[in-house]
Amino acid sequence: MSGRITALEPQKHSSERVNVYLDGEFAFGLALSAAVSLHLGETLTDPEIAALKATDEVERAREKALNYLSYRPRSEAEVRRYLEEREFSPQTVDEVIERLCQVGLIDDDAFARFWVENRSRFRPRGERALAQELRQHGIAPAVITKALGEYDAVAAAETYVREQAQRLAGLPPEQFRRRLAERLARRGFAYDLIEDLLTRYASPDAINLEIEE
Repeated sequence: MSGRITALEPQKHSSERVNVYLDGEFAFGLALSAAVSLHLGETLTDPEIAALKATDEVERAREKALNYLSYRPRSEAEVRRYLEEREFSPQTVDEVIERLCQVGLIDDDAFARFWVENRSRFRPRGERALAQELRQHGIAPAVITKALGEYDAVAAAETYVREQAQRLAGLPPEQFRRRLAERLARRGFAYDLIEDLLTRYASPDAINLEIEE
């Protein structure tokens, strides 16, 4: 594959990438940042081409990972799985993960805190459900335990109960309690906490009375 560079042309669909031609034939693509060091007439050896391709793969993987991270924080396992699904080599995936961890863009402790805080505010869950979700994101047990250490499951459950009271209003007390218990259980709240809440909030009226007070 070694040869003399006969053309360096911008790619049609990406101004940040360049097509490299050797001896009049398309050879490979490169990020513009890597291609600026190349010159027409320069001869590239096989090892030099392999090194350029490996560097380019890392850059492409890094850009993919950064775009993936731009929507919300991600766990290391999520980013690794994302890159593997796009068929980057294991060496490239490892290198990109290491770089992103070093600069704090991948941080499982921060991700776990984000996940718990987000759920607490917008979609309350019990500790059991939160732990399961974090495990599914590849978070280590010790990190999960730490993230849940300051989680107020009671406050989260009370928030959810108040929210559901509006949706279940009008049901007879017994049906209200049964539906509420089922929904709290599906959210992963502990059974003793559910029993306590059902004792305190036997009907939507009891919830509304507490809110008014």
